[in-house]
Amino acid sequence: MKLTEHVLKSFKVAKVFRENSAVINSMDFWPSGETLISSSEDDSLVIYDCKDGKPKRTLYSKKYGCDLIRYTHAPNAVLHASNKTDDTVRYLSLHDNKYLRYFQGHTKRVTSLEMSPVDDSFVSGSIDKTVRLWDLRSPNCQGLMYLNQALTPPVVSFDPEGLIFAVGIDSQHVRLYDLRSFDKGPFATFRLVRDPTVEWTSLKFSRDGKLILLSTNGNNIHLLDAFQGTVLQTFVGHLNTKKLKLEASFTPDGQFVLSGSQDGKVHAWSVEHGHRVTVLEGSHPGPTYSAQFNPKLMMLASACSNMGFWLPTVEEEG
Repeated sequence: MKLTEHVLKSFKVAKVFRENSAVINSMDFWPSGETLISSSEDDSLVIYDCKDGKPKRTLYSKKYGCDLIRYTHAPNAVLHASNKTDDTVRYLSLHDNKYLRYFQGHTKRVTSLEMSPVDDSFVSGSIDKTVRLWDLRSPNCQGLMYLNQALTPPVVSFDPEGLIFAVGIDSQHVRLYDLRSFDKGPFATFRLVRDPTVEWTSLKFSRDGKLILLSTNGNNIHLLDAFQGTVLQTFVGHLNTKKLKLEASFTPDGQFVLSGSQDGKVHAWSVEHGHRVTVLEGSHPGPTYSAQFNPKLMMLASACSNMGFWLPTVEEEG
């Protein structure tokens, strides 16, 4: 089935999972779409089977907490940030629930974390005003960038080919770096008009690498041309008056952008035209912090303290 506006409008909650006692702060699909893993403020990691529509397993990080959960290139290993005890990034084996490596260096909470789409490198950004490059095979930081003048935490991401990484600074500048020569400085810098009332909370490339999506803790989400830096769309209509860290995302085909909302709904906009396509109402009693489309299957997931799996209720267009 092709994802169209008609199909997207038909999505309904098929299953609700109440595995968590606190907010689900992040989630990540395995690239095949067969599994989804979430992290929560209750210190748990829950693995879901997306084909069977059920939780598979729950692991705990009681000592360190967990946030910014990210699959590595192995289905049984993940990275996550810590929100208790220290600010270390941890590399966890899901097979035996043991840590494979610790990545120490940040002195304040890590607020942005992304795996390279092609190899074992990853990038992290922190409230300590640094961006660090790492490799899963070494505990030592592979690259360090100081942003001493920054007023807000940086947001980071890789492009789909893993050759470029982007850093959003001060909720105003996007800098693009070549991974092989980042120490020479950015090869491109885009400047946006800064809104002093909001902060950028995440940065994502579209799957074709042509677009950049900037989530904020306010009532707007920005879509940029990844080559020129021009603002193509500003998506509005969702609710976020409490400065929540809501995470917007692209659908796999790049046609639509999804975001949660303070009122528990999921909003979807057209990338090409900018208009809001639909508002999906499910069974979220609290704010939907994350809404993501499955990379392979025709389903989406959204999370507050509950996890919702959504499916289309039409067979084909028309």
